Order: sequence, then C-alpha cells, then structure tokens
Amino acid sequence: MTILKDLLRQIEYKVIQGSMDAEVSSISYDSRLCKKDTLFVCVYGFITDGHEYIPQAVEKGATAILVQESVWETKAYDLGNSSQKSLTVVVVKDTRKALSLVSAAFFKNPTGRLNLLGITGTKGKTTSTYMVREILRASGKNVGLLGTNNNIVGGEISPSKNTTPESYDLQKMLSEMLEKGDDSCVMEVSSQGLMLDRVEGCMFSVAAFTNFYKDHIGEHEHASMAEYLNWKLHIFDMAKIAVINADCSVADEVISFAEKKVEKLYLYGLDTSYDISASKLEKKKKNGTIGTAFFLKSPWYEGEVFVGMPSEFNVYNALCAIAIAGINHIPFSCVKKALEEMKVPGRLQVVPYDGDFDVLVDYAHNAASLEQLLKSLREYTKGSLITVFGCGGNRAKDRRYEMGEVSGGLSDMTIITSDNPRKEEPMEIIKDILTGIEPTGGAFIVEEDRERAIEKAIQMAKKGDVVVIAGKGHENYQIFKDRTIHFDDAEMMQKLLKK
Repeated sequence: MTILKDLLRQIEYKVIQGSMDAEVSSISYDSRLCKKDTLFVCVYGFITDGHEYIPQAVEKGATAILVQESVWETKAYDLGNSSQKSLTVVVVKDTRKALSLVSAAFFKNPTGRLNLLGITGTKGKTTSTYMVREILRASGKNVGLLGTNNNIVGGEISPSKNTTPESYDLQKMLSEMLEKGDDSCVMEVSSQGLMLDRVEGCMFSVAAFTNFYKDHIGEHEHASMAEYLNWKLHIFDMAKIAVINADCSVADEVISFAEKKVEKLYLYGLDTSYDISASKLEKKKKNGTIGTAFFLKSPWYEGEVFVGMPSEFNVYNALCAIAIAGINHIPFSCVKKALEEMKVPGRLQVVPYDGDFDVLVDYAHNAASLEQLLKSLREYTKGSLITVFGCGGNRAKDRRYEMGEVSGGLSDMTIITSDNPRKEEPMEIIKDILTGIEPTGGAFIVEEDRERAIEKAIQMAKKGDVVVIAGKGHENYQIFKDRTIHFDDAEMMQKLLKK
C-alpha cells in the first residue's frame, strides 16, 4: 500500500477535497478497472474524456482522483458519491504527465534498476530493437522488449497494442521484467509515445535515433514535420548516451540537440570518419540466407560482419545495434553471430517455399519504406518484381499517392488491394493510390480482396521473380468499419502456395 502524497512528490498539485494521506493500492486510467483504494487518473484523450467517468470510478471504490486543471475548470463534472469523506480530488496541470510520474513512483522507478535502451526514428525501430535484443541475449543477458510487433517480458511474448505502451502499462511491464529476472530492456520509442508523455519518468542508458522521413502527419498524429521531429528529439532529454545515424536527413539538427543533453554521443553511418561505420558493402548469400557483408570499424570492434537480412537499410539498422552493443561491452563474437542469424517477423520475412520464385512479407507502409524495400529487392531479383500493397484508412492521403507512385516506378507489376480500411471504403482508398500510380506508366491491376490479390501474385510469378506483400508485415488482422478479421500475410501466402 502506498500513500497518495508519496506518489505526487515530483508533481505540483492542488487539493480540492479529501486527504493526501489516502492509501493507494492500484492506479488506473480506465474507470472500468478501478477497485477499492484505486487512484483514478482522468485523461483527456482524442476521443474520450476520462473526467466523464469519475462516478463509475468512485462507485467501484476509487479512493483518489487526479483531474486536469484546464479541463476541470471548463465544466462542472459529476463526482458521483462525493460525500464520501475518503474521496480525495487533486488538480494537476497535465494528467498524462502525472500518470507517467505516479506510475513510475508506484512501481518504485524500475528504469533506475534496469538497463533501458530506447530507439526512435521513422523507420528501422523494430528491426534494430530485435537486433539489439538478440546480440545481448547471445552474450547471456536476459532482455525484455517493447515494440510494434510484440512485448517480451521475462521471455514471455504477448501482442502489443501500441508501439510504446501507455505509461502505467509501461511501468508495470518494466517492473515485471525485473521481477522475472530481466536485466535489460530494449524498446521502440514512438513520437506518439513521446508526445503523449508515455515515457516520462524513464531514464534511458542509451537512446538511438535511426532516421527521419515524412510520416505520421494527420488527425490524432502530428500537425507538421517540425512538430514530429521535435517530439522525437525529446528522447534525449531522458538519456545518458546518444547514438545517431549521421547520414539521416536531419542529422545536424539531431546532433545539435542531443549533444546539449547527453553525457556521450556516438555517430554511425557509411562514412569511415564516423565513430561506427560500414564500408565495402557486398550483397551475399550465406548458409542459404541473402544479406549483406561489410567491413566494420568502431571503438569496440573491427572486422567483417554479415547481416542475414537484405538491403543497405539493414546495414544501418545493424550499425545502430552494434553501437548499443559496444556501449554495453558485448563480445564481438556475439555481435557477429546474432546479426548473421537475424530474423524479424514481418520485416523482409521470407516465406518458406520450394518453388523457383521468392516470396517475402514486409511492413513497409509509407513511401519511404516502400521505396527502400523495392530498391533493395531489385538487387536480388533476376526476373520480375511483383508488389502487392494497399493503404490504411483514416490516415494521411498523401501516403496513398506517394506509395502508388513509388510502386509504379519500381515494380514490374503492382497489385493494388485493401490494407486496413478502417472506417473508409476500400475502393475510395484504392482510387487515391491510382492517382499516384497511373502517371508512372507502371503495370498494375486492382483486386480489392487481399486474399485474391495475393493469389493473383502467385499465379503470375515465374522463375526468378520476387513477390513481396507489403504494408501489414507482422499484423495478423484486417480492420474494416464493421469488423476485424484474422489475416496474416505470411500465413495466407503459405496457404495459397500449398494449392
């Protein structure tokens, strides 16, 4: 049991009613999960206002409530059975930030006892975190992971709801990692996670910045590219050491910000003048795996490395992981072994098939990642490159035009289909993609049904061709306006190939 005032030591607050000596046995931002002696934090969200659910929280036994000053002053909210002398109501400036800080305090600040490694950037976060985890595990460390694909706590895998979990859930999982014997955690840190204060109260021993491309601009995301970048940079306010891709488009700005915040900064890229660099890149097949060999130079290691995933982009991901490994004093042998055997679900994932053409699944869901993917696969394609993709609904429309233009210019055949249409009509999304692909003159067909689209790609594939199913990667669902169905691209591809 914790005393309320102890949870709020780092936060300015004003007491409306009740006692700050109230006992707190749990914290919740969802009124349905409240119980006796719960601290209910009212979060004013994009869609719902947590203040509206105070009566339900009180009815379930909440002993204290945190409300947001700017919201609280605009409306007379119902306190439910507010005559309870035990009910404490506290006003804070920002309940999102408060939720992070009280959660960290409630779980006794797990990031102070855990080696927390954070990676942000538009692309490469998932692959880089998996690389770091496998390298550290190869050296005998117990490593948790939080990210887009899955959360791994004490070796137990569970699906993730958000790339970066809500702050209470994040602190709870970090605490569970410690309880289950994890000594380290590598996590993807999204711009949304930073903007919504989900990682406030955390301290990263290392924070890495992979790259920056146009993405996540729109309703409920970021208003501009400048805002998008500013939130990503915030990770360095919570880090001791920075690792930065010196070849990325905003490297100068990132370096200028980070060097004022951290104790030490390392740069990586393809220029040998950087702290960590790759040179003499060579497309190679090793033990049946296509990938890239390169010569590594760094403060900790020097020699040839093979990354068992194709594309120059994965060389950058590897350099990011190598820098984090070096900072953590991991033996070079562990680094090389892990990178050679690297496999990441939904990221350039090869679908097993004994035929004479290759099939891959990838999460590329914006123009920059699709362009990088198709250029990389072109280098390994002896025949035709066949691309199947769609675009998600309720997201920025620019992405659709741009992805259409990219696929039309780089694929020999594009099959345009449905992705996660959400609340939009699938054909309306496809029409937007056509606006981008038609001017390129690239060959394409439209097949709204994703299963039939994949089947058509298989039927037209010939010897030496490469078929790539892009956009959903590791996802095993498809979201429509009235339902969500099970749909896994790799699983569907295997099923259709058996026919």
